[in-house]
Amino acid sequence: MDSSDFLVQATIYLSSAILLVPIFKRLGLGSVLGYLLAGILIGPYALKLIADSEHVLHFAEFGVVLMLFLVGLELESQKIWELRKILFGLGGLQVTLTILLVTQIAHLMGLAWPVALVIGMGVAMSSTAIGLTTLIEKKQLETAGGQASFATLLFQDLSVIPLFMLLAVIAPSSTKEGFDFMAVVKAIAVIVAIIFASRILLRPVMRVIAQTGIREIFVAFSLLLVIGVSLAMESVGLSMALGTFLAGVLLADSEYRYELRLDIEPVKGLLLGLFFIAVGMSVDLSLLTNSPWLIFGFAFLLVVTKALILMGLGYLFKYPFRDTLLYGVMLSQIGEFAFVIFGIALTQQSISRELYNILNAIVAVSMLITPLLVLLYDRVVNMQCSERPKDTITENSEVIIAGFGRFGQIVGRVLLAKGINATLIDNDPNQVDLMRQFGWRCYYGDASRLDLLEEAGIAKAKLLVIAVNDSTAALEMAKLVKARWPELAIVARARSRTDAFDLRDVGLQPIRETFYSSLEAARQALIAIGETAASASKAIKRFEAHDIEQLEATRKIRHDMTAVLSLSQQGRQDLKTLFELEQAEYEGKPPTTPA
Repeated sequence: MDSSDFLVQATIYLSSAILLVPIFKRLGLGSVLGYLLAGILIGPYALKLIADSEHVLHFAEFGVVLMLFLVGLELESQKIWELRKILFGLGGLQVTLTILLVTQIAHLMGLAWPVALVIGMGVAMSSTAIGLTTLIEKKQLETAGGQASFATLLFQDLSVIPLFMLLAVIAPSSTKEGFDFMAVVKAIAVIVAIIFASRILLRPVMRVIAQTGIREIFVAFSLLLVIGVSLAMESVGLSMALGTFLAGVLLADSEYRYELRLDIEPVKGLLLGLFFIAVGMSVDLSLLTNSPWLIFGFAFLLVVTKALILMGLGYLFKYPFRDTLLYGVMLSQIGEFAFVIFGIALTQQSISRELYNILNAIVAVSMLITPLLVLLYDRVVNMQCSERPKDTITENSEVIIAGFGRFGQIVGRVLLAKGINATLIDNDPNQVDLMRQFGWRCYYGDASRLDLLEEAGIAKAKLLVIAVNDSTAALEMAKLVKARWPELAIVARARSRTDAFDLRDVGLQPIRETFYSSLEAARQALIAIGETAASASKAIKRFEAHDIEQLEATRKIRHDMTAVLSLSQQGRQDLKTLFELEQAEYEGKPPTTPA
């Protein structure tokens, strides 16, 4: 390929992505589906703008590798250890059960056992690119369902070695060649070498490169690191993504993790997009038009079968319905590693060329189905939240806590430790179910509703704690309660200064959720740079009082931005003068008069 051809192809890839992806994103269908359909349109089976999809696919798979490296950078080895139960338990069961069930179904349909087993192994794999990209895009990676999905994807990468060995066993020539135990030894040696290099050698090298102050050299080294680990893993038949993930985890506590992430993130995003385009280009539209029921039917059957297995495991591991459904949807597709498994099986003559083409088309179609399932998941979750009836509250305590998330939980735990019971209410059904798993009696409902508050016994309660996430709901609740029960004590959470203004207008003294933790951080910062504990605490008390005065003064003029800016500038000068006077008094020196 000459340079002009390369530039033309790059223009086609970029143009198709820019045209379609924003449209699909705006329609709520997700960026992945936009990339996939862009690939179908420009590929060899539609507009024929690009002829070779295989070459691009192999190159773009490096985007998946970079993504796993970045995910590894966000995790420390302790976090992986915490995931060990779902990693080996949930992940191991998913891979094993999927292989067994799909193999049995394929055999019952008339395929020989070795062929059925190849299909089972391929279907057991899910798409790391689609799963993780969608979870990150929807900010679901940190949920229980997201963590289950991540752990299962990681186990699928770990299962590469035994699956390759199994492919060798069922190959027609396996009786002559037997096991290659040296390959296993080499694989273990490469993993040990990566661990050793990440722990011992990389940090000094990165320190030297960082000291040069040349940003592009550090970027080049970051890419060289990922490419080197990928080649080392590929040379012994292992997953490149697994190797780079391992390297990322080992560098997660490095002082250079943020520089690595910033350098690699843009490259990863482009290559992942290119990967999805390449997958779309590989869809043989002639197969879809000549045998649509075969391709779409089997793709749908396998996706549903896999989703049922995943959801069954989610139920077995006692995940809430919402997380179980998320787990089933995110990993229901057949992954990109299936292309590798089917390719090896074709080379070993375990499957025919015709079956290979059909299987690849089914894999691609299953990936196309996933964004639609994600859209359906969003609808189901929203319906569940809107249709679930509120719980009947069967207790009336002297304290009511409205909102039992991170803020409300701390209040509730302190009260419980002092022997004070509270009626706990939250409007997130997933949060309610999670709290019940931990033994809390939490009720689902909207605490801003008058009937629910009355049912909770607010007329006889001594205290209402408003700790809901929704600032509008918090304000409405405060207004309602102050109007109906003016003698009731209220402790209210404010997520920002603006929320604090609104709640103070109602007559409350709200607690700004990050204010006091930030004051404590500032106190520790003063001590860390040489202040005495007494001096630091005194400064923090001064600042707290000054900020509360500023908050009240700003509330009265908050709609006049010019006045707010002027007050803010004056406030900073007043605070500086206050500290200077205090310091001069402490040292016995005359204070500096501000200009």
